[in-house]
Amino acid sequence: MQPMGQPYQQPGAPVPDWAPYYGASFGVAFQRFFRKYADFTGRASRSELWWWVLAWVAIEFVINIIGNATGNMGAAMYRNGEFHFTPGYWLFASLSGLVWLATIVPWLAITWRRLHDANLAGPFFFLSLIPFAGIIILLVLLALPSNPQGARFDRPRTYATPPAAYPPAAPPAPPAV
Repeated sequence: MQPMGQPYQQPGAPVPDWAPYYGASFGVAFQRFFRKYADFTGRASRSELWWWVLAWVAIEFVINIIGNATGNMGAAMYRNGEFHFTPGYWLFASLSGLVWLATIVPWLAITWRRLHDANLAGPFFFLSLIPFAGIIILLVLLALPSNPQGARFDRPRTYATPPAAYPPAAPPAPPAV
């Protein structure tokens, strides 16, 4: 569904990376998330954000299910009055941490762009740092519908085209005798 006031994309025409992809499928949203890894300009549609949220939750869920099924997640040995985590625990906790580290920058970027699509400045993200209420406020802002005035954040990628013909090079100098 196209937001009110936004031009429709030509049928079959690819959506440029700088533009929000309204009605993006799961696969498209997943690809665009990584293709726009650290791009804080432009906008992201709700479908781009929420499909990625679903993918991330699924990835973390699978890591935790495998860790729990193998008895390694949350497993601790109690000896000498202290808890000692098993090596398997550290393996799955590290894997989960690596996923988080690999996706923290694009998480920030897609959140920033989604706020732009609702015609809000990206720094509204920092409201999430308010204890308890901040994350709820951010979730409400991320769920807002697209606002046509958010186009002010777009930065179309236009590159200069090279001249049609370059002037001929000077003839080579004669060899020195």
